Amino acid sequence: MTQPLIKVPPTKNTLLKLKKQVLFLEDGHDLLERKRELLTRLVYERIGEYRSLRALAQEALAEAYRCLSLTHLRMGNRSIRQAALGAQPALKVDILPRRALGVEYPAVTAERLPLKPVGLLGTDASFDTSRDNLANATVLLARLAEVETALHRLMEEQRKAQKRVNALKYNIIPRYRRTIHFIQSALEEEERNTLFQVKLLRERTSA
Repeated sequence: MTQPLIKVPPTKNTLLKLKKQVLFLEDGHDLLERKRELLTRLVYERIGEYRSLRALAQEALAEAYRCLSLTHLRMGNRSIRQAALGAQPALKVDILPRRALGVEYPAVTAERLPLKPVGLLGTDASFDTSRDNLANATVLLARLAEVETALHRLMEEQRKAQKRVNALKYNIIPRYRRTIHFIQSALEEEERNTLFQVKLLRERTSA
């Protein structure tokens, strides 16, 4: 179905304005197309990073839970809870805003801290191993969370850019061009009619 023309008076001033506007829209289309291409490139880069980090995080979590299961068998649930109450944080996490191509997402930095010993009474050596493995897995999970959030927001922005590019290319710009063509045709027809009337007047005057 053909889009309707823009409702404007078919005058020379209107024609000039529409020509300027369509040039502006074409420049906007080119900018959006470049942005879409850059976003697509970033999305593919993030997908690769996401897959790699996800595999590492799954492996680290599996090892951490294996160690934790062993600790649970050796110490019991109650002793683990009591020991955990006295454990100091093993991570320092910072979250700062980051921006790429107008897309903002949180930059997560997880830094390992030295493990401070817990009272020896009622604890097993596997407890510290479990703490160490869980801390290492958390560092990877923090990084994975940043990449996943960034990937989601970049993909959303890429879809928006694609939608705007398509709207300009297949809807808005063609509608402007059809209106320009219609006005040009109307003005040319008006000019031909004027010339014909002038010719008739001359012929009548000279007769």
